[in-house]
Amino acid sequence: MNWANIIGYTASVCMVLGYLPQTIRTIRTRSTDDIALGTFLLMGLGGLFFAVQGWLIGNWPLLLCNTCTTLMSAIIFAIKMRNDYFKKR
Repeated sequence: MNWANIIGYTASVCMVLGYLPQTIRTIRTRSTDDIALGTFLLMGLGGLFFAVQGWLIGNWPLLLCNTCTTLMSAIIFAIKMRNDYFKKR
């Protein structure tokens, strides 16, 4: 294993662990008042594109990490959309 792989794996772990607390908190509390909708939409799309890139080039850490972060962004985005929709009612 070379340094580039070690750095890549470390970045993957950091990315997933960086999203996890917000995702867990959002699921538990259902509170999304302080979350910017555009941020999680764009971060989710970015993760999706990186996941596709990882699949296309055969880079499994890139694919798995960004699949996880895309799913977490999608969960937060969905809860945010639901909250904002019912707030308008």
